[in-house]
Amino acid sequence: MRDATPLLRLYGWNRRRHLGRLDPAAAQQRQLRFLLRRARDTRFGRAHGFGSIRSVREFRAHVPLRRYEDFWRDWLQPLFPAIDEVSWPGRIGHLAVSSGTSAGTTKWIPVTREMIAANKRAALDVLVWHLHARPESRIFGGPSLVLGGSTGLVERAPGVRSGDLSGIAASQVPIWARSRYFPPPELALIENWDEKLDRIARAAPADIRSIGGTPSWLLILFERLAELSPRRQRRLAARFPALELIVHGGVGFAPYETAFARWLEGSRAETREVYAASEGFIAVADRGSGEGLRLILDNGLFFEFVPVGELGSSAPTRHWIGDAEIGVDYALVLSTNAGLFGYVIGDTVRLIDRDPPRLLITGRTSYALSAFGEHVIGEELEAAVSASARAIGAAVADFSVGAIYPDAHRALGRHLFIVELDPPPDTAALARFAATVDADLRARNEDYAAHRAGGTGMDPPEVLAVPPGFFAGWMRDRGKLGGQNKVPRVVAGSLFDDLRKRALA
Repeated sequence: MRDATPLLRLYGWNRRRHLGRLDPAAAQQRQLRFLLRRARDTRFGRAHGFGSIRSVREFRAHVPLRRYEDFWRDWLQPLFPAIDEVSWPGRIGHLAVSSGTSAGTTKWIPVTREMIAANKRAALDVLVWHLHARPESRIFGGPSLVLGGSTGLVERAPGVRSGDLSGIAASQVPIWARSRYFPPPELALIENWDEKLDRIARAAPADIRSIGGTPSWLLILFERLAELSPRRQRRLAARFPALELIVHGGVGFAPYETAFARWLEGSRAETREVYAASEGFIAVADRGSGEGLRLILDNGLFFEFVPVGELGSSAPTRHWIGDAEIGVDYALVLSTNAGLFGYVIGDTVRLIDRDPPRLLITGRTSYALSAFGEHVIGEELEAAVSASARAIGAAVADFSVGAIYPDAHRALGRHLFIVELDPPPDTAALARFAATVDADLRARNEDYAAHRAGGTGMDPPEVLAVPPGFFAGWMRDRGKLGGQNKVPRVVAGSLFDDLRKRALA
């Protein structure tokens, strides 16, 4: 395989030079004008007066905020699956099937040719920043392993195919790049996740240079690799000595950092986070782990930010990159080159830099745990679990948390953390884990601390440790194993009842 890294290095130099001159507000205004111009003659564009909108302020006045359910009911569902000239010119060629992490229902997210091209450009940005951090890189000297969903797409109508977003992306890899992409088509098409992991682990070439996927599923792949070579050290360097980069996204990385650090001991590989949703490729880490993700401002997306506390109000404040504030928790809103406008994506973010704009993903709008008025957000839950695992020398494989309400036996409610740890804790370690979770949340969240004070609002959290493979088995039984499916952090209702029952069995 010819090493194409020198070409990538040249592209990266020009791209960084361009980004260094980019004015964030001006770039976003250009994106908005482009989106409005392209969609002005569609049904949605005519209904919302796109042809007359000249400013961000006018856009807000013409286009209300919508969640997926609103957009689906009013605009997409009536013509599904042949969605023609609705909110983007032409027919929507692909529909990404989202697992519906927050609501537990399947979502059909439009994916256009323009969106696919934008996602490819954004993926190059990941490599641009990798080369900037590692000037000696030979990232294109060998293949890249991408652990995604099946590339087997379902034809829903003439010219319309649906499937996992990673499968859609894999199906669009150009012929010239396929030799650099692993797994090959015959493996990528496999729908059975267990079989797919096993076949990939057995066939992966030693010259792999980068690996990408959701952290929890990557850890399962690493375990499968170790099972196939029990005499080797449990280190990725033993199997992939030329590995340079692990690209991860989809869930918060903090709970998994310890586990990844163990697998990367002796390796020269770095980890780099991306914020790539079904609705668009939003941001990429241009610096070190935990230092925020740089918004991609010039690639077909227009960003808005709504204070989380105002999201349910009749007239929420809508900020954009020109006036959003650092340190505020916002619900992220997108307008995209796949025809979504004023779309509440369901994630919460916090800006930490203005120029260039960088953000932290703080959770989901549906992932705030406030059964008793404690208002704990996803970021705080993940940080508390991570700190507690470190306190007992364990790594987190996965976890979920829900609320147990008062009943005839206990006057106060509590949180129940169901955690899969490596190594599994003994009774003393589990008690220390629970105490650390409680102390960490008290320190981070004043509402939680107030509800825990004096034993009058909430009982201490309860922690159930589950055996290795528990969450994979639970997801398998729900038909949610692998691909872009994610273990939900905050669980409620019948889903929580099922999870708790299974953990106690």
